[in-house]
Amino acid sequence: MAMTSDVHVRDLRYFVTVAEELHFTRAAEQLYVSQPALSKQVRALERQLGVELFHRGPQGVTLTEAGAALLPHAREVLRTWAEGAAALEAARAAARGTLVVGMSTSPGRGGLLPAIRSRFTADHPAAVLRLRQVTWDDPTAGLADGEADVAFVWLPLPDPGRYGWVVVAEEPRLVALPEGHRLAARDEVGLDDLFEEPFLALPSSAGVLRDHWLALPERQGRPPRIGAEIAGTEETYEALVAGLGVCLVASGNAPLITLGGVVTRPVRGLSPARYALAWRREDEQRALVRGYARACARVVVGEM
Repeated sequence: MAMTSDVHVRDLRYFVTVAEELHFTRAAEQLYVSQPALSKQVRALERQLGVELFHRGPQGVTLTEAGAALLPHAREVLRTWAEGAAALEAARAAARGTLVVGMSTSPGRGGLLPAIRSRFTADHPAAVLRLRQVTWDDPTAGLADGEADVAFVWLPLPDPGRYGWVVVAEEPRLVALPEGHRLAARDEVGLDDLFEEPFLALPSSAGVLRDHWLALPERQGRPPRIGAEIAGTEETYEALVAGLGVCLVASGNAPLITLGGVVTRPVRGLSPARYALAWRREDEQRALVRGYARACARVVVGEM
């Protein structure tokens, strides 16, 4: 076994070509090598295997019994190697590809994006990352329609069976109020204090996510009053300042809207918000999707 362990694919290719042509000069032309170099290489292979593969006579070249025995296996090795090389090239192409990262608001959160990017690019230096900003109409931040390959989203997701995710942050939900609001004087607000307030709501296309930010599960059947619909951070700030309603906000996003005239207060009895990196389950074997998810998970673990 030892004598065959170091046979090169190139030597097998030389052997197979000579076996098919039964002519060293024609085989050499096909392989783009000189005929003496090819003869020398085949002799070296025969020495290494300890057996003659060809009869070289005045009538030309024929396979020996050993050569005929080796030929189908050599062809199989070359075929398998060609498949392996093609798979390798596909993996290389995937690694050179582009990964689109969707989000509706920038994650911020202690430099999360740059930390993930640096880990991801260390493992996938040839890959290109593109960030895609998506409006609040789409709670999947571009995953549902294929606009994004991975996305930073708030849970719950609609049709959750379609997606895998890793939770990036779990944050208290605060209530954002105009600073002149009657509840702004309190240090903490009870959920039942908010039931009669008009709420700013995500677009109805946001589905279960709209319900989450209206605290629908906690309202025990009492329908919310909708003061206005909001589809972005600026709109939210403007609606708050105009007194159109109050809204719930994750503590990590509070700095985006607590500009002049808006304050946030903790709310008793409210479950936290969960921010996650998500992907379509059908894509989780894609090298770049898996690589970004792994980089994200490592950053989150490192931070916690």
